[in-house]
Amino acid sequence: MTDRPFLLAAGGTGGHLFPAAALAQELARRGHAVELATDTRAEKYGVEFPARAIHRIPSATIASRSPIGMAKTFSRLGMGYLGALRLLKRVGPKAVIGFGGYPTLPPIFAARTLRIPTAVHEQNAVMGRANRLLSRYVDRVALSFSPTKYLGPKAQPKAIVTGTPVRDAVLAVRDVPYVPPEPASRFLLLVFGGSQGAHFFAELLPQALDLLPSAFRWRLTLVQQAREEDLVGLRHYYEEAGLAAHLASFFRDLPERIAQAHLVIARSGASTVAELMAIGRPAILVPLPHALDNDQLENATRLEQGGGGWCIRQSELSPERLAAELERLFGSPGLLASAAAKSKAMAETEAVTKLADLAEALAGSKETKE
Repeated sequence: MTDRPFLLAAGGTGGHLFPAAALAQELARRGHAVELATDTRAEKYGVEFPARAIHRIPSATIASRSPIGMAKTFSRLGMGYLGALRLLKRVGPKAVIGFGGYPTLPPIFAARTLRIPTAVHEQNAVMGRANRLLSRYVDRVALSFSPTKYLGPKAQPKAIVTGTPVRDAVLAVRDVPYVPPEPASRFLLLVFGGSQGAHFFAELLPQALDLLPSAFRWRLTLVQQAREEDLVGLRHYYEEAGLAAHLASFFRDLPERIAQAHLVIARSGASTVAELMAIGRPAILVPLPHALDNDQLENATRLEQGGGGWCIRQSELSPERLAAELERLFGSPGLLASAAAKSKAMAETEAVTKLADLAEALAGSKETKE
């Protein structure tokens, strides 16, 4: 097979798919074919994924410890494994690289069965459950942070820190300079999050803005991602309050909007933090509460420790607290500019190059043995 591809495997969320897309773009620039294995959740992202083929592999998350729940989960994973075996025999990939989430389990284990080189990439400061399991068996482990929590002893010798690769759309605005707001000028606030984050911000933000002095409210231009069911209520509130606001359930040009923002309020998923650092924008990060292993809290804490933003737990973020933070930051352009610079200094600018080099090295090791 002369045009054997790299097969990337990723769970069907932006946090897993975006870094996979960044690697796919870089591999394509180097002349390689790329295919993607994911699940049905990827529909909203998969249309634009830079792969010559997208394969849906049956998978399941271990959500219930009951005997019936576990049996259903392992049955579906078994179906996924058999489907992945058939796929890999047909496609004949050079290497299989996973980006986390349970949909990566079947392709990686199938690749091991067929002796195809494997690697996983961990985007968070905490190893995810699927990657934690797979890291024992794959050939290489790529990390975004050093240290990374729960990196097991068997995985440590084969681990390398590459950083989290970001998409071309992010790199395209990386050189847009941060211009701090001037006194009495407009202040652009960008607010976004996953479905839970979007709903929490939709409830919190209007209450917080009501508490801002009018001198700050009239300066504000708000760009906010919200769930479909929250959009009508938010539009009504902002119109009644006389606030300039642009609302949508999903922003396909989010990197450009990050680059335009004076301040970002967001969850702290790995891709979000990586894109904020790559573009260099200050942020108030509100980690998703009750997340397994507190991975978002770890990500936000790393950014805060580097001076690139402020981590506030959801349980501690009242409307009064948010209003006070916004007023403080609105009136401190120097502080915002400093945080923007420190955020950008934390970015791993060669992440996608390092990860593509790792992928080519994996494929080369297989070809050398053959």
